[in-house]
Amino acid sequence: MKTSNLDRMIQLAEEFFATKNDPTQVSVTEEVMTRLRRIHPATMSEQIEGDGPVAWILLIPTTQDLMEQFIAKQVNEQELLAKTPLQCRYEAVYLCSALVLPEYRGKGLAKELTIRAVTSMKADHPIKSLFYWAFRPEGAKLASSVARDCGLPLYRRSE
Repeated sequence: MKTSNLDRMIQLAEEFFATKNDPTQVSVTEEVMTRLRRIHPATMSEQIEGDGPVAWILLIPTTQDLMEQFIAKQVNEQELLAKTPLQCRYEAVYLCSALVLPEYRGKGLAKELTIRAVTSMKADHPIKSLFYWAFRPEGAKLASSVARDCGLPLYRRSE
């Protein structure tokens, strides 16, 4: 039986981020998805082809203070999400994750989804910066490209 795109994306997420073995990272559950949607409807975006998603992104708009705490390693990813207040003015966006199935890579899908989501957030909030924590060189490259195209400064959490 052929594996669905969704099953492949879930497997890819676990391979890249190993969230089951790291409780400090955001693991996408129904509860987490509900919280993310309450923060902003553009926090999760996907490109669907055929039987499911081929590209998926997760962004977390938050406060400047929480961004600075995350960059300084004073809060982890789970704490960043948990401490992000609801219904406030967000100044920063955490570029949390982007996944693209291997055969769809190099087509700009993650960049397009991310720019669209950041643009949506900027329409609703005074977004002044982007930040990320790259697990792979491709993540750093994507973050830099998105920041440049959105005209926003980019901050990185070191390993």
